[in-house]
Amino acid sequence: MKIICIGRNYSEHAKEMNSPLPEVPMFFMKPETALLPKKNPFYYPNFTKDLHFECELVVKINKLGKNISEKFAHEYYDHVGIGIDFTARDLQKICKDKGHPWEIAKGFEHSAPLGKQWIPLEGKKIQDIDFRLEKNGELVQKGNSKNMIFTVDQIIAYVSQFMTLKIGDLIFTGTPEGVGPVAIGDLLEGYIGDEKLMNLKIK
Repeated sequence: MKIICIGRNYSEHAKEMNSPLPEVPMFFMKPETALLPKKNPFYYPNFTKDLHFECELVVKINKLGKNISEKFAHEYYDHVGIGIDFTARDLQKICKDKGHPWEIAKGFEHSAPLGKQWIPLEGKKIQDIDFRLEKNGELVQKGNSKNMIFTVDQIIAYVSQFMTLKIGDLIFTGTPEGVGPVAIGDLLEGYIGDEKLMNLKIK
């Protein structure tokens, strides 16, 4: 399976990163090993001193497809979840400054933990879902998918031009503003609506 991550998909986040808005969906990949096995703790990696959280809605692909038309893209998912795109911000800056790929800053082991369950989209609009992240009981990120620059269906149509989407592939759809650092001992709690789906202690 593939983990496809969309960058700069919320305008306010692009502003806080001092980055231009993309003209087409900007995506990068994480390996399967970026997933955090259920019930496993998350350990702060020893190769970074500036680890940041980026809370995102995640869509799970449920149907094989290539060159998917935007008008049919909704047929390729029926559940939504929540995840964190952990980023070693110091390594990312080094990579950016040198014009290098970002994999070491984004694709490291357990850098894409998911919530404990998936929520069926029955009766829900994918482009009107509230989500938030709390750190140590304080709200740090709050978003709604209606504020995405590129919709989920646009993302699927775009990405599927370049690669076949397979059952089980995950799309991290981008993060709203409010990203920031974590430290050992922090507790991250992720919500879709009022339902808590993530309870992640940093060790």
